[in-house]
Amino acid sequence: MKPTTRPRNPHFSSGPCAKRPGWSLDALEGALLGRSHRSKPGKAKLKEVIDLSRAVLGVPGDYRIGIVPASDTGAVEMALWSLLGARGVDMLAWESFGKEWVTDVTKQLKLPDVRVLQAEYGKIPDLSQVDFARDVVFTWNGTTSGVRVPDGDWIPADRQGLTICDATSAAFAMDLPWDKLDVVTWSWQKVLGGEGAHGMLVLSPRAVARLESFQPDRPLPKIFRLTKGGKLIEGIFEGETINTPSMLCVEDAIDGLRWALSAGGLPHLIRRSETNLRIVAEWQAKAGWAAFLAEDPAIRSCTAICLTITDPDVTALDAAGQADFAKKVAALLEKEGVAMDVGSYRDAPAGLRLWGGATIENEDMEALMPWLDWAFATVKAERFAKA
Repeated sequence: MKPTTRPRNPHFSSGPCAKRPGWSLDALEGALLGRSHRSKPGKAKLKEVIDLSRAVLGVPGDYRIGIVPASDTGAVEMALWSLLGARGVDMLAWESFGKEWVTDVTKQLKLPDVRVLQAEYGKIPDLSQVDFARDVVFTWNGTTSGVRVPDGDWIPADRQGLTICDATSAAFAMDLPWDKLDVVTWSWQKVLGGEGAHGMLVLSPRAVARLESFQPDRPLPKIFRLTKGGKLIEGIFEGETINTPSMLCVEDAIDGLRWALSAGGLPHLIRRSETNLRIVAEWQAKAGWAAFLAEDPAIRSCTAICLTITDPDVTALDAAGQADFAKKVAALLEKEGVAMDVGSYRDAPAGLRLWGGATIENEDMEALMPWLDWAFATVKAERFAKA
C-alpha cells in the first residue's frame, strides 16, 4: 500500500545537498552585500569560514586552510597542477571523479611516471599496493559509487610522498586523520548543504614545503598559483581569495558551520550520517529487491548511499531496460514529492543514490524507506503488466 508518512524534507540529492535543518533565507541576513570582499569586513567574513572550518574539523594549527575558486574541482586541480611532478604518482580511482583526476594527470599534465590503481564501481583498489615513496592521489569517499576508504591505517606516518585527498563528500561526515593527509579538498555544497562557488584547500607543512621547493615545468594560470617568488602566498589562507566570491554563499557557509558547532560538532555530524546509513542497511536487509553497490560494509559510504536493483525480473532485462526501470522508480519518487534527484550517477551502474549526509534528518530517511518499496512495486507492476 502507498505509505502515508512522508519525509518532511524530500531533498536527498548528492549535490547540491539538503540545507541544514531549520534553514531559511533569514540565515543570510548578515551577508556583506554591496561591499568589496577585500574590505576589512569582507576579509573577516572569509576568515570566519576558515576559522570555523578548522574548529569543526579539528584541522591542526600548522595546516593552512584556504578558500579557492571553482568548488572542489578547482581545489583538486590547483593541487594537481601545483604539486605533482617532483616524484612519481600513484593514482587511485574507483568512481567517476577519481577517473577524472587520472585523466588530468595522464592526458593533460602528461606526467612521465604515473601508476593507476583502479577498481570498478562498488569496489576499491588493493590499498596494500600503494607506494608511499610516490605521491598518492585519491578520493576519500566516492560520491558516485558509494565507496569510501575504510580508515587511514593504510597510509604510513613516515611516507616520503604527499597524499592528496579529494574529500568533498567525506568532510564533515567522516573522521579524516589529518596526520595522514597532506592536501585535502572539499566544497561547500556537500555535507553542510552550502551553496556553490568556492572550494576549500588544506595544506600540511609537508605540502607547503613542496610548494616552496618545487617549480613545475609548466605554466600555471593565475587561479592555480599558490606561491610567489618561491614562497607561499599566505593571504590566500587568511581570507584573501584569488577571485571574487559570492558573499551570499560565504554567509551561507558560515551559517552551516555555526549550525555544525551548535549541533555538537564533528562527532554529532558523523553520528547523524552513520545513522542514516544504518537505517538504509536495516531496510535493505528486509527489502528483497535492492542491494548496496558497495557489497563490503567496511567500505560503504554513509553519505553517497548507492543501491542497485537485484530483483530477478529486473536483472533479466538488458542494460538499457534496467536503467530505464531505475529511472522510472526515481521519477515516481520525485513525482510523489518524497525524494528528489535520487537516480544513480550517469556513469554509474543503474540504481538509486540517496544522500545520507549530516543535514539529512534521520527521521526523514526512515520515512523514505517504505516509499522505496512502494515505488519499486508500482513500477514493476506497470512494467511487467505491459510485457
